[in-house]
Amino acid sequence: MSSKYLTAEQDVRLRRWEAWNKRYFIFAFFSLVVVLVFSSQLGLSSGDSWGPLGLLIAALVTPIIILQLRLACPSCGQKIGWQAKLMAPDQCKACGTFLRAKNSS
Repeated sequence: MSSKYLTAEQDVRLRRWEAWNKRYFIFAFFSLVVVLVFSSQLGLSSGDSWGPLGLLIAALVTPIIILQLRLACPSCGQKIGWQAKLMAPDQCKACGTFLRAKNSS
């Protein structure tokens, strides 16, 4: 059985998704740390209510979910976002395609 690999164009699109995913994760992580550490000084939370702080946290987390939902196998179209964390999985579980170009290392 011959192994299936992505074309160079499909590989570039997948690596672009990984780059966006990593950059947004780093941005969101540092933003959440700053917001949570300084939330009371910024007037975003009080002892009784999360109010604006909850909305800000939801606004930072929602794009992460959207990025995960958008990832699909370039070969068969099967959604693979939840198999991935920050990087795409090595292989599509649905069609068995290796999620990298044959000549990439």
